[in-house]
Amino acid sequence: MKKRNWIVMLACTLALSIVFVPVSMAERGVTDTEIRLGQWGPQTGPAALWGSVARGTGCYFDMINAEGGIHGRKIKYFLRDDGYMPPRTKAIAKELLEDKKVFAFACGLGSATGMAVKKYLHKNKVPWVGPAAGSTHWGYPPTKYLFGTYPLYIDEAFILIDYAVEKLGKKRIAFFYQNDDFGKEGLVGAQMALEKKGMKLVAEVSVEPIDTDLSSHATKLKDSKADCVIMFSGPKQGAIILMTAAKMGFKPQWMTTSALSDTPIMYKISKGLFKDVIFVSFGELPDSDHPLMKKYKEAKDKFAPKDRWGIFFYAGILFVEPMVEALKRCGRDLTAESFVKAMESIKDFQGIGPKMSFGPNKRQGARSSFIGKCAEGGKAVRFTDWMTSDANVHEAIKRLYNR
Repeated sequence: MKKRNWIVMLACTLALSIVFVPVSMAERGVTDTEIRLGQWGPQTGPAALWGSVARGTGCYFDMINAEGGIHGRKIKYFLRDDGYMPPRTKAIAKELLEDKKVFAFACGLGSATGMAVKKYLHKNKVPWVGPAAGSTHWGYPPTKYLFGTYPLYIDEAFILIDYAVEKLGKKRIAFFYQNDDFGKEGLVGAQMALEKKGMKLVAEVSVEPIDTDLSSHATKLKDSKADCVIMFSGPKQGAIILMTAAKMGFKPQWMTTSALSDTPIMYKISKGLFKDVIFVSFGELPDSDHPLMKKYKEAKDKFAPKDRWGIFFYAGILFVEPMVEALKRCGRDLTAESFVKAMESIKDFQGIGPKMSFGPNKRQGARSSFIGKCAEGGKAVRFTDWMTSDANVHEAIKRLYNR
């Protein structure tokens, strides 16, 4: 009898040890039925027009869940509005990680906002895929849990300069840029691209994200006698500079980063002045007959009917397509470590954006874009195939950050 009681007690002890697994042994944000993913994005504030990026990501996850999820798990998605303000981004990252226990972060718009949480996420071993900014900060130097999918702003500038000089024959190029890492990386890219051609910018005019009176900025550009102006700014300042310059009778060839490539909305807020602006893009055009574009458009109509279909919206899909691919490659054994290995195994993956490849020491997945132009009514017209920049990223980083 005593022997039987001892056996029963041992069995109960073993059972309890299985049931009460220490929390530290469980993978944060992953259960038998769900994967918790988070994102910050400006739903309000000066960059609210870019807010649809995060909503596009949510739509993509809704579509995946409707298809059955990933290996039996549904994605539980948390979106928070940071207003494009780094202090808010910090608070959001802390809340989503420590309270909501997210497994990883998807996208997250902005260079300054992303930099505000980069070290915190890395310290806590949090996977982060597809920051919605073409910054060198994500992949240079490579860090274990962070993967960049947005082509570099430096590369965009190289591609724009090459097109302006070689295809359009422009001789006097000026640069209008947001006074932060976003704008400055584009500026250095343009400077380096022109140096290779024995040329220099005729004007470099910076703007703050909160500026609304851009008369002095437009005057400087006009006085430079530029025949081409490249813009690396937010949508609001992009529209204002076009309208202010037009009132002055200044009509150069305007070109722009992908950050202003949502031509219908830019055409609308600039009151038609965005017509003929040449842009660089990282994703298929809105009316593309690409099979995935058609599929994603149907998902938008079903899960986000109030949102407008445009590059900002489906950029939120494009930037995390490799993330979903890696989650699938992990199978049921999903951990931060297995996810990193799965991301590193991705080679020449292509969804609705450029080809992307990663590796043990490669964290910048894409460096290609294409050129397009805004036509009447805001319709986007594609001019080129995918173009890959040959910019020396390490030289650009040295000039920008002395590292």
